[in-house]
Amino acid sequence: MQKFYRLSETVNKKSESRVVSVTIKPILKDMSGIVWLTDLMLQEGDRLTGFLPHTETLLKKHSVDGAVREPVWYNAIVRGKETLVLFNLGKTAAGLDIKLYPKTDLAEGSVTIAQGVGGQWAHFPGALLAGDELEVDALNRTATKNGQPFTKEGFYPYSAAWDSKHIVDVGEKKSARLLFTLQEMEDGGDF
Repeated sequence: MQKFYRLSETVNKKSESRVVSVTIKPILKDMSGIVWLTDLMLQEGDRLTGFLPHTETLLKKHSVDGAVREPVWYNAIVRGKETLVLFNLGKTAAGLDIKLYPKTDLAEGSVTIAQGVGGQWAHFPGALLAGDELEVDALNRTATKNGQPFTKEGFYPYSAAWDSKHIVDVGEKKSARLLFTLQEMEDGGDF
């Protein structure tokens, strides 16, 4: 399996002028193999989310008839590898929080959650036992197992506006209960 690492850098401006261009020059030593640079994202503001500029600077909670919609929850039971469709009725992408409760023991490296047809994946190299709780908090960018930090490779999940497809793989002949939570969002002002 390929390994993806998320790197971030801050572009500090020398003046109040806008940034016109950014140049990326990878420097690699003593290596072999293939390197991919994917999903280059430039975000305005001082808080990085990985899916959009931080909600405090750009977005507000989705409201209907002046009332803020409460977070939306989706429960699912996954057996093996499943594709789930979540309906995000907000007007833009939103961070997707996930709680996964294995119904059976899950071997090391058997849990992967991906967006769409397999991109923007999050992979968990550690083992999970039946009854454990794996929690992924997209906004705070944390992954925990039973409340303790747990290794995650790849991206933090998000839900695209309208129909957001998610592939969940827990391993052949294995099962888990899932809880997806998202706060639907909309544009919050000038950016």
